[in-house]
Amino acid sequence: QVQLVESGGGWVQAGGSLRLSCAASGRTLFTYAMGWFRQAPGKEREFVAAINKRGSSPYYADSVKGRFTISRDNAENTVALQMNNLKPEDTAVYYCAADLLRVAASGAGYWGQGTQVTVSS
Repeated sequence: QVQLVESGGGWVQAGGSLRLSCAASGRTLFTYAMGWFRQAPGKEREFVAAINKRGSSPYYADSVKGRFTISRDNAENTVALQMNNLKPEDTAVYYCAADLLRVAASGAGYWGQGTQVTVSS
């Protein structure tokens, strides 16, 4: 079983950038497809981005396409989410997710504890 720990959240003004990182332990990262989700106050958790085990074929929610980039380093057991041109509506708790098969909008098998991202206007 994999354990996931997110870092890199914080406060930023609109138009700014943040880079989230997710460190995996317990099992080697290349065993899992990886992704990011987010949950804003009063809203359901939503899919943000995902990447397959090899690190190819990333895919994104329409709301972040062109602004966010997901990447992974299997040697370092980390997954990152580079977030550029942030908007106030990106404010949420961001969760790292892993799955033995595929991370999709429907969810994933394993979750981190989350990291808060706040974007002010």
